[in-house]
Amino acid sequence: MVFSSIVFLFYFLPLFLATFLLSGFSKYVLLAFSLVFYAWGEPVFLPLILAMIAVNFWLGRAIERGHDDGRARFWLTIGIVVNLLPLAIFKYGLFLLHMLLGFAGPVVARLLHVSPDQLIANNIPLPLGISFYTFHSLSYLIDVYRKDVRAERSIRDLAVYISMFPQLIAGPIIRYKTIAGELHEPVINPDRFAAGIRYLVIGLGQKVLIANTVAASADAIFALPPDQLSTPLAWGGIICYTLQIYFDFGGYSNMAIGLGLMIGFTYPINFNYPYISTSITEFWRRWHISLSSWFRDYLYVPLGGNRISPWRTYLNLWIVFLLCGLWHGAALNFVVWGAAHGALLVLERAGFGGVLERLHPIFRHAYVMLAVMATWVLFRADSLGVAVHYFGALIGFGGNSPAVPPLHRFLGIDVMLALAAGVVASGPYGDRVLTHIGSRLRAGEVQVGQLAGLVVLFGLVTLSLAGGAYNPFIYFRF
Repeated sequence: MVFSSIVFLFYFLPLFLATFLLSGFSKYVLLAFSLVFYAWGEPVFLPLILAMIAVNFWLGRAIERGHDDGRARFWLTIGIVVNLLPLAIFKYGLFLLHMLLGFAGPVVARLLHVSPDQLIANNIPLPLGISFYTFHSLSYLIDVYRKDVRAERSIRDLAVYISMFPQLIAGPIIRYKTIAGELHEPVINPDRFAAGIRYLVIGLGQKVLIANTVAASADAIFALPPDQLSTPLAWGGIICYTLQIYFDFGGYSNMAIGLGLMIGFTYPINFNYPYISTSITEFWRRWHISLSSWFRDYLYVPLGGNRISPWRTYLNLWIVFLLCGLWHGAALNFVVWGAAHGALLVLERAGFGGVLERLHPIFRHAYVMLAVMATWVLFRADSLGVAVHYFGALIGFGGNSPAVPPLHRFLGIDVMLALAAGVVASGPYGDRVLTHIGSRLRAGEVQVGQLAGLVVLFGLVTLSLAGGAYNPFIYFRF
């Protein structure tokens, strides 16, 4: 179940809100609906998340007791291993097996009298949200170890923190210490509920009306065989994907923030106009903020941060982004994507950043967008081989088959409108216009205008979903 679906918007959410209200905002109701939300997609993995909740509750208490008997580090190490083990098995097991058998597969196959392909299962199903709730659990244990928070005394409240449905499937990555106060005393009032509705509807518009619309063209272009991928098509595809991934994940994050506000929780902003950045360093301060800050605080700083020699700092920074790429997916193209961003960050820190600062902002922005779009090819391509062909098309070595389709076949009026809306919404320009208009109106007129805009936006979203429009979600892959 995804937020941008008829089932969620018109069945699950109204039923949950009514039950939550009638129960006096019971956390048992929130927990029950969160588990139903999770089980709706993959009930077979419900025991796994329940087991992880129970284990982390016990480990948190053990780490806290370990501060007195000197075993806190031991229990934290156990906790890190226990949390990463399911992630390693389900997300990276097949990837590691492929790499291992790439070296030893032929020998093992001969010994067993089978073909190398028979040694490897087709796939290992990936539990929904495992990357996110694993990081939630790890941050909780580490913060207890650092004495930033007390270990949770209520297994119900820890279960709510880990499984809360607004952030369970695709984040943002919420640290326990960020919402510990609200976890025990949620802040629910009409103003926060209204703000939550605004976030939810705006996020729906970003996801359904922009991301979904350009996604159909991006997916169709990336699916073309190499001999049919011309240079104009390649650029059209990557421009569509650049806006798709931003409004897909950014819109979903805004929906999560809105749902959190509606039920009493304040989630951090996850995207802050990343496409207006003038350096890759700035880009990562604005893109998927909850992930980049998690890696900074729980990996980069423990490795030494900026307190060590420059070369060691550069190595640590590159390692962090290598792992960031691997977090996104068990494939070499994700590893290369992370390594590329790490290399760009190292270059900027080693001196290229100073060169950038002397350039006009237009050139700095062009550099960022070209670098980001180029690396999105690695992120979107099904393999490194596909990415290489796509890069070739981008620089002029496109397909020359008579069957090359024209670009306009993929850019209908709906896609063009979505692209235009996406470009405008990628920056604070629309907010500035609305703020300027609002400054010339009375408070009541502003409120009426906002309400009317949200109603129209939600109506358009509903029409799109009811019409069976293309509705993928990128981060379900992670």
